[in-house]
Amino acid sequence: MTGGRHRSYRAAAALLCLALGLAGCKQPPGPRYIPDAEDAARGRAAIERVGCAACHEIPGIDWPEGRTGPSLVGFDDIGLIAGAVPNTPENLARFVRNAPAVKPGSTMPAMPLTQEEARDVAAYLYGLDDE
Repeated sequence: MTGGRHRSYRAAAALLCLALGLAGCKQPPGPRYIPDAEDAARGRAAIERVGCAACHEIPGIDWPEGRTGPSLVGFDDIGLIAGAVPNTPENLARFVRNAPAVKPGSTMPAMPLTQEEARDVAAYLYGLDDE
């Protein structure tokens, strides 16, 4: 009976390891978001208007070159926005509009952007690799 129990424990341990391994896997990437050029152009104008570059390094925005916030170079390749929110265009638009509501305790302030402007900002940031 001891041998049977030992095999049962080994089988249970193997299943547990498999389950834990699968739980740690990321979802496979979906199709890459390709923003509309007009949306991205409006996003760049909104970024310049509200002064995002005062805190962030943003490709295509030459001045100012902020360093207090994270660089947004290659933004669409990071997994989490502010280390907490899955990086999707919808989440990014919500975050740039009102970061404290999306991630309580965020040092990024709510920005004076409409929902459409926030979507355009997301389009600009996601389109940077295409420039």
